[in-house]
Amino acid sequence: MVFSSHIFLFYFLPLCLLCYFALPAKARNMGLTLFSYAFYGWANPYFVCLMLFSTLIDYACGAWIGGLFGKGAENRRAILVHPDAPRTPGQKRAVFLSITTNLSLLGFFKYFNFAADNIAMVLSQFGIESSETVMRIVLPLGISFYTFQSMSYTIDIYRGHARPLRNPIDFACYVAMFPQLVAGPIVRFNEIADQLRTRAHTLEKTALGIACFTLGLAKKILLANPCGKIADTVFNADSILMPDAWFGLFAYAFQIYFDFSGYSDMAIGLGLMLGFTLPQNFDAPYTSQSITEFWRRWHMSLSRWLRDYLYIPLGGNRKGALRTYANLMLVMLLGGL
Repeated sequence: MVFSSHIFLFYFLPLCLLCYFALPAKARNMGLTLFSYAFYGWANPYFVCLMLFSTLIDYACGAWIGGLFGKGAENRRAILVHPDAPRTPGQKRAVFLSITTNLSLLGFFKYFNFAADNIAMVLSQFGIESSETVMRIVLPLGISFYTFQSMSYTIDIYRGHARPLRNPIDFACYVAMFPQLVAGPIVRFNEIADQLRTRAHTLEKTALGIACFTLGLAKKILLANPCGKIADTVFNADSILMPDAWFGLFAYAFQIYFDFSGYSDMAIGLGLMLGFTLPQNFDAPYTSQSITEFWRRWHMSLSRWLRDYLYIPLGGNRKGALRTYANLMLVMLLGGL
């Protein structure tokens, strides 16, 4: 299900908003979680099981780091880990388990088919033909987005930037929230933790959300899709003239621009309708004056995530020019993968 489909616009979204606002405040996260699972499982219900597994692992790891497990934990308040305090072996094991599990799932689903194809190609060089019935893996929708979000939860708690959530439903809502599930933004836990516990619903916020969603929908339907048809026609042609090639190139550039910009606007608009303020994810990158500025303006939440959770922990630019360039290359390599 995509935001621009008639099923989402005329059935799913109205029913979701109606049920959401009909529920008491304490039950709204539960309602939003159930609707998000329905949205995510529309293409393949088995994907929900994978998301649930990742959610349970990270909730348990966050609870362990924040002191919600152990004797007397039922009456214990979640602690905010002091940034400078030494971490216990249990806390280190918990954050290691969270990161390892998430990256293993992401790597398996993204690269199983790639690895299988390359192994088959190598074997064929030695005259060994692989079976055509080799298992193929379907890539789950939005797995990169919710994996990065879920990892940020345990990392933020471990670093002392946020307290763990006692209610697992609140955490499940954070991971599965459908507005940002398809194409981001990647919402870090410390950016939305307070909103998961309590948030305001105002007429002004709802009106702004409707306006943002409408603008994003227009970018997707009226601009991105027609540009995509032009690009597909040019790229699929057997032979084209140079002007046509350039025309197709620019059409594709505008297709990905308005597609991603439109989805970002729709996600922010849907969040506002539900009372959430999601971070900006797109800031007119084609007006950038440099590649560095372009990187900061395109998929802003991803570039910030890679900077704060990978580049800076590697040392950033604090250890000399050689180490800086090595860190940049590693971050770009891992981000590309």
